Amino acid sequence: MRWLTFDCFGTLVDWRHGIRTGAELLFPGRGEELLAGFSRHEPDVQTERPTARYADVLAESLRRACADAGVDLLPDDAGVLGTGLPYWPVFPDVRAALATLRADGWNLAILTNCDRDLIAQSQRRLVVPFDAVVTAEDVGAYKPDVAHFRRFGASFAPAPGAWVHVAQSWFHDIRTSRALDLPTIWVDRHGQRHEPGHDAAAIGVHAVVDDLAQVRAALATL
Repeated sequence: MRWLTFDCFGTLVDWRHGIRTGAELLFPGRGEELLAGFSRHEPDVQTERPTARYADVLAESLRRACADAGVDLLPDDAGVLGTGLPYWPVFPDVRAALATLRADGWNLAILTNCDRDLIAQSQRRLVVPFDAVVTAEDVGAYKPDVAHFRRFGASFAPAPGAWVHVAQSWFHDIRTSRALDLPTIWVDRHGQRHEPGHDAAAIGVHAVVDDLAQVRAALATL
């Protein structure tokens, strides 16, 4: 069996759009600023609270971003991101690419910093079925912790070379995947490959692509 594991939010689902839009609903014109603040705080919240439900991580990260921005977040509004997550949009290249990869004989799995209930609602939007899902709720940790990868490997025991990880986040996924010596495809959706600290060749990333539509060709070179 050949396996492709994917990060979900940021790789398959437009995480930035979801955070920005949720913030804009509360604070029109401040969405981009609050997205930046959220991105700074979320890793710390996940490290401090590795067993917290993801909806709570979203809420606390938003609270901290709002405090930085000097805006008054009402207690009842802190859950806006968790409420909106099931409606965050799938990137336009994703469904067709996943369908093609499945038709090519790959088994598909998700390793996600999310809970079972939330990822189930996002899978509805992905449409293409997945053969396995490992969540932060399952392993009691958030990536870049190795727990998702360890659980998947222990559960399915893929043969050497028969497991490729595909993800967008350098921080949450790419460095961890390579530290475990997994064949890795970096979906560089935000053009970070030339930024300091993102040297794909230095850590042995096997391919860098712009979107999921290019993953099939990248796999042919592995």
